[in-house]
Amino acid sequence: MKHLAVFLLLGLLFTSCKEKTESPQTTETNEQISTYYLIRHAEKNRASETPEDPELNEMGIARAERWKSYFDSIPLDLVYSTDYRRTQETAAPIAKMKDLTVRSYDPKNLYDSKFQRETEGKLVLVVGHSNTTPAFVNSILNSNTYSSIDDSENGLLYRVVVGKEEPQVSILKVE
Repeated sequence: MKHLAVFLLLGLLFTSCKEKTESPQTTETNEQISTYYLIRHAEKNRASETPEDPELNEMGIARAERWKSYFDSIPLDLVYSTDYRRTQETAAPIAKMKDLTVRSYDPKNLYDSKFQRETEGKLVLVVGHSNTTPAFVNSILNSNTYSSIDDSENGLLYRVVVGKEEPQVSILKVE
């Protein structure tokens, strides 16, 4: 009997420690909930031979791998990035892990109707820049709440949940 109690207790412990994964939710009115994860690209090579489109430096490559680990348990449906090397190189490990293609977005047309249709009810990663990432969040919120990210900051994650109610934003620092 003691062994059964210990076995049941261990089973309960292991199932309660399981990491929560997210999935799109549907409300009673059948409205889809979209969740957007917006990050700035990882650290870029400031000594690049192509300063207008630099690649990631060693720290950036390591951070891209940490982002990959962060998103491992989140069942992303789509990954978006601008067409710059640093954003593509940040998004690529995550997209590869999820067997997804990195889609391009135009930073001059943030959260337009086409993007909204494509992402409705989905879990979406958007990789941008110090100015476009908060601007994208502002476009979703239809506000001017967030300003540019400091150039030395590459570990912020904006999580925006859009559904029937007002969009909900949370900002996390991920190292």
